[in-house]
Amino acid sequence: MEKIFLNGSFVNLAQAKISVFDRGFLYGDGLFETMRAYWGEVFRLEDHLDRLFRSAKEIEISFSYTRKELKNIIKRILKTNNLSEAYIRLTLSRGVSETGLISKSKSSATLVIVARKFKPLSPSEYKRGWRATVVGPRQNQASPVSRLKSLNFLNNILARKEAKAKGVDEGILLNTIGDVTEASTSNIFLVKRGIVITPPEESGLLPGITRRVVLELATSLGLKVYKRRISLDELIGAEEAFLTNSLIEIMPLTEIDGRRIGKGKPGTLTQRIHKAYKTLVKSEVGRDK
Repeated sequence: MEKIFLNGSFVNLAQAKISVFDRGFLYGDGLFETMRAYWGEVFRLEDHLDRLFRSAKEIEISFSYTRKELKNIIKRILKTNNLSEAYIRLTLSRGVSETGLISKSKSSATLVIVARKFKPLSPSEYKRGWRATVVGPRQNQASPVSRLKSLNFLNNILARKEAKAKGVDEGILLNTIGDVTEASTSNIFLVKRGIVITPPEESGLLPGITRRVVLELATSLGLKVYKRRISLDELIGAEEAFLTNSLIEIMPLTEIDGRRIGKGKPGTLTQRIHKAYKTLVKSEVGRDK
């Protein structure tokens, strides 16, 4: 029977309950992390925990778990559910309090960790690449929320719904001044004259863990890397483009609103970076040792 971790205990999924007065449910007052395990080990777990602790401090959510305790819980939940290739979702909310935007009493944070079997996308999907559309919702680059992996995810949901309604894989979000920020669940990169470019955090995007890894890899491969503002025309006119997140890794972006990017197929640098990413995963989780 599937087990999850909820507020200090491992419980059966069917028995897991949180209060209707939990602030995560009422207001989206919380954070989450999505991680991927390979061969029973979470890739870049330390980076995910760094972001969680940093974000919790920024929005003043106090919780009692140490980094070591969280790592042990995640390891145990993978083992308990007999998972090797897995998706892990850690959700942290401010917890239960009386209604109202500002709680008058100190609440105890709610922590939920779920691990489930993950089936990677098919190789054919990476050979084809994803098609995208520019969506109506905008990211507010002036809001600190745009740079947090918060439970306020409605903008992203609306972006993905619009993309699916148009029959494509992903929605591209611009900010309030028209710059490219990110996609509904992924960061964006383009390749121009052999240079790897991605929007900066100041454009109003969540700095993803995989984005950070790709920046490191591109540099180690001897590629020039820039974080700077990107216009939609520049993205569509790129030689190559790709999307990143912890689950899809590096997904080629081959078309936006019916317009091909480059040759309309995965680029050579995109494939080179993805190959290097897979090698790094094997190295860091100990598979090649």
